[in-house]
Amino acid sequence: MTVRTKPAVTRETPVKRRRTLPPLLVHALAALAALVVVVLLTLVTDEFTNLRIATIGYYLIAVAGLTLLTGLTGQVSLGHGAFVFIGAYTVALLVKHVPSLPLWADLLLASAAGGLAGLLAGAAAARLRGPYLAGATLALAVGLPALTRKFPDFLGGSNGLSFTVHSRPAGVGVPELRWQTWIVWLSVLLALVLVVNIVRGRLGRDFRAVRDDEVAAALSGIAVGRTKILAFLVSAVCGGLAGGLQAFLLGTAAPGSFTPALSLSLLAAVVLGGLGSLWGALWGAVALVYFQAWSEDLADVLHLNTDVANNLPLAVYGVILIVVVLAFPRGIQGGFHRLRALLRKPAEKKENHENH
Repeated sequence: MTVRTKPAVTRETPVKRRRTLPPLLVHALAALAALVVVVLLTLVTDEFTNLRIATIGYYLIAVAGLTLLTGLTGQVSLGHGAFVFIGAYTVALLVKHVPSLPLWADLLLASAAGGLAGLLAGAAAARLRGPYLAGATLALAVGLPALTRKFPDFLGGSNGLSFTVHSRPAGVGVPELRWQTWIVWLSVLLALVLVVNIVRGRLGRDFRAVRDDEVAAALSGIAVGRTKILAFLVSAVCGGLAGGLQAFLLGTAAPGSFTPALSLSLLAAVVLGGLGSLWGALWGAVALVYFQAWSEDLADVLHLNTDVANNLPLAVYGVILIVVVLAFPRGIQGGFHRLRALLRKPAEKKENHENH
C-alpha cells in the first residue's frame, strides 16, 4: 500500500499567506466610511439635528481621550474639561488676534496647547494616584476658568469671547452649519485614526500594562512615569482639539461652558459607554447630547420652573448611569458584548449537537 505524504515546504514551494492591509490603512478606510455616513445623515436631517451631530463629534474625541487616560492607564482625572477650555480659548484668541491663520492651523495649535498643558499636568501628577490624582486634576478644572475673571480684557471675563469663522469656501452651495458639521467630523475622525493606532500599538500595550500592575510593568522594562505622562499628553491633545472644535462650531468661548460639571459629565460618559473602549466613547458622547436634549424636552412638557429644569438633565443622566452600571458593569459596549455572547450560545450548542 502506498502512503501519500504532503510535500515538504522548501524554498521552491513557498507557503501562501493571507494578505492583510496595514492597520493604519484599515483604520483610515473605516474613518472614510464613517465620514460618508455622517455626510448622508446631515443631508437628510434639519439644521438643529446637524448641530447635535456636530456636538456628538467634538464630545466623542474628548471622551476618547479621557477613555485612553482612565480606561487604559487607570488614571482617574476629574479635570479633563480644563483641556477643553484651553483648546476653545486658543481658537478664540487666534481667530480674534491672528485672523490670517487658516482653520486647520488654529485647530492644530489648540491641540498643541492642550497637549502642553497635559504634559505639565502629567509631569506633576505622575507620582500621584487614586484620590490625590483626582483632587489635583479637579483643582485644574476649577482654577483655569477663573483666569477669565483675572484677565477680563484678554479673555473676555464672564461673558467670554465671541467671534466668527468663515470656513466655507466661496461658491460651495452648502449651508454653513452643515459645512461646519463636516469639518468637525473630518477633524475628529482623523484624530481617532491616530488614537486607535496608538491604542493598538506598543504604546497602548504599555498603557494597559501600567494600568494592570505598575510594579510588574516596571520590572518588564516599561518606564511607568513616562508612560503616565504620555497618556496625559495624548488625552490632553484630544481635549484641546475638542475645545477648539466646540469654539469653531459655536463661535464663542465662555467660562460657563467649562465648569467642573463638564469634567464630571465626560468621566460619566466614559463609564456609561464602557471603560477602556473607544466604541464606548461614541455611546457616551451620544448619551451626553441626547439625554440632555430629552431632559430639556421633558422639562418643557411638565412646565417645570427654571431651577428644576436646569438640574433635571443631570438628575436624569445620573439615574440612567446608575441603571446602566448595575445592569452592565462594563457599560453600554460591554452590554453589546454580553448580548452577542448570549446570541452565540444557542448556535454553538446546535452545532455541537449536530457534530455529536
